[in-house]
Amino acid sequence: YGKTAMDALKEAGFDVISIGKIRDIFDGEGITQAIRSKSSVQGMEQTIECLDQDFTGLCFVNLVEFDSEYGHRRNPLGYAKAIETFDSELATMIKEMKDNDLVIVTADHGNDPTWTGTDHTRERVPFIAYSKSITNGTHIQERETFADIGATILANFNVKPSENEIGTPIEELLK
Repeated sequence: YGKTAMDALKEAGFDVISIGKIRDIFDGEGITQAIRSKSSVQGMEQTIECLDQDFTGLCFVNLVEFDSEYGHRRNPLGYAKAIETFDSELATMIKEMKDNDLVIVTADHGNDPTWTGTDHTRERVPFIAYSKSITNGTHIQERETFADIGATILANFNVKPSENEIGTPIEELLK
């Protein structure tokens, strides 16, 4: 409960575009434009289209099928095909990015499609960041909290976090 990094960005005059079910997850709070998607493929297409918009701020995307269709349904072949499709779409997106754009690819939990049952699983989630302005790639050490991602996004836009926000910016991404 309380203000999020999205609220802080919006209050500072930045755009906060949500794609997929982000608007539902956050009940519309801190969002300036919400775009619904019917699939992960459509979500990536919409994300690529956002790069053509004249906006400054955050485009927050949820590709729900990795979780709902392949992880919880324990469908490793579908999961593998979805990753291949995502890789291709991500390559297209990177070509379209501006020099100062930053993309972060991560997940909010594990969901191994080869595990038994339908619950979330405990493996580490990916954290991949890319910007044409980052000239020295590096391995980022495991972090204490997801809140570091929000703190990094706020620092990227020079926006102060709200009083209730925690997290430490990932300095390697801000150089």
